[in-house]
Amino acid sequence: MAGCKDLKELLEYEVIPDIEEMIDELFEKIADAKEASEESKSEYAELQELRASFLELLGDIADAEVSDEECGEIFEELVEMIESQESDSV
Repeated sequence: MAGCKDLKELLEYEVIPDIEEMIDELFEKIADAKEASEESKSEYAELQELRASFLELLGDIADAEVSDEECGEIFEELVEMIESQESDSV
């Protein structure tokens, strides 16, 4: 089972960079449109909140406030989400 080290690496090298890329793309789309739809604004806010949550989780992992078991569960959930998203986009 995955542990905190695996979760930390997944967050740092895959999840957070992907979220930041999505935020940048959405920001550019909003800027190009000059007026953002409420849907775009909402999506942008949700992505920012998600990024902040993952950064907070990284801090908790660094401070050893999350058990290996919890890390493993979160890791598995994130991998399932990633795989589901990848299969949807194919």
